[in-house]
Amino acid sequence: MKGSVAQNETSGEARSVLDDLARQGAQRMLKEALEVEVQEFVARHEHIVDEEGRRQVVRNGFLPRREVLTGAGSLEVRQARVRDKRGQEHPEAVNFTSSILPKYLRRSQNMNELIPWLYLRGISTGQFQEALEALVGPDATGLSASAVTRLTSKWTEEHESWSRRDLSEKEYVYLWADGIYFNIRLEEERQCILVLMGATKDGEKELIGILDGYRESDQSWTELLVDLKARGLAIEPRLAVGDGGLGFWAALRKVFSKTREQRCWVHKTANVLNKLPRSVQAKAKADLQEIWMAETKEQALKAFDTFIAKYEAKYPAAVKCLSKDKDVLLTFYDFPAEHWRHLRTTNPIESTFATVRLRHRRTKGSGSRRACLAMVFKLTQIAQSKWRCLNGAGMIVKLLDGCRFVDGIVQKKQQKDAA
Repeated sequence: MKGSVAQNETSGEARSVLDDLARQGAQRMLKEALEVEVQEFVARHEHIVDEEGRRQVVRNGFLPRREVLTGAGSLEVRQARVRDKRGQEHPEAVNFTSSILPKYLRRSQNMNELIPWLYLRGISTGQFQEALEALVGPDATGLSASAVTRLTSKWTEEHESWSRRDLSEKEYVYLWADGIYFNIRLEEERQCILVLMGATKDGEKELIGILDGYRESDQSWTELLVDLKARGLAIEPRLAVGDGGLGFWAALRKVFSKTREQRCWVHKTANVLNKLPRSVQAKAKADLQEIWMAETKEQALKAFDTFIAKYEAKYPAAVKCLSKDKDVLLTFYDFPAEHWRHLRTTNPIESTFATVRLRHRRTKGSGSRRACLAMVFKLTQIAQSKWRCLNGAGMIVKLLDGCRFVDGIVQKKQQKDAA
């Protein structure tokens, strides 16, 4: 036991030494970077001289010391001051602003991302300070529970501003739609947040809209789509992907009538299996996979017919659940094969919201609908920077040029004319 305690103490001391070394190294690197930055700025303006040849843009001491919270801990910095002797009233006066250490910065960008990340990962406001101190040291100050509460208010303001942004320059090739449900501690009814993602002409995935809707109703989705169109989203997407139970489809047909429909195979598989006894589900799941993983649409249709023949007699409800969406389950075959893995499911949305569901389980839901909406928006905004670009993004150009795809393969002009 004593040996274990001694080992822990030694381990703790080693970590402390490493932390100090990391902080000292970061402090030295920051100081050197700031020095190089100001030297380069002064050198770039050495041609500015007075009548006697004296430089007008020169160093002029230092700004007051300040501390900046970074991933390596709290660093004390002393930033050089630059002066233009011609005075600020001079029409060509220059000002030095550090790109490394902007004015009033008290936390690095990584720390600004860490704060909402900790919150959204399920750390309660009461434990927030303790968690942050464990990561960056005891100097993590000014991040109390009330500070986190103020953050949620700021996120609400950011969401409201973002929801008014201009979309006239945007064009989305694909859409993914889903309704995500959350428990609200102060309300009996669950909150449904409508989420819309899209893929741009460059193949980049973007968050398009987030709305606190009434369940997944036609009216709520219509409000969201009409708002997007009113803000300039004039070009209709080529394809939309979503669950079959959404009011989204009725709304889509009213607002973007030319957009084609693709039902999510993950949702459809789950719905079909729910209508089958447990003893049959494993085999039925494999049979369903034979449909949506087929190389060609013809093979998929054969697998479709095989499934119906195999299960219709004993399990008509499961077969009906699958058959009613037959056409819109196979739409993806008319699009580039490189995009199929992105188009067969709503996974781009589902994978992102796995994190926010984790937080809700740990904190037993948000206190209000507004706080939940703000949290969902901020989480998605953070996740967006890490979303993968579409496979084969170059094929989008051919799709937008009107090229026809059969079983995921672009058709040559002669074949297109013959068709």
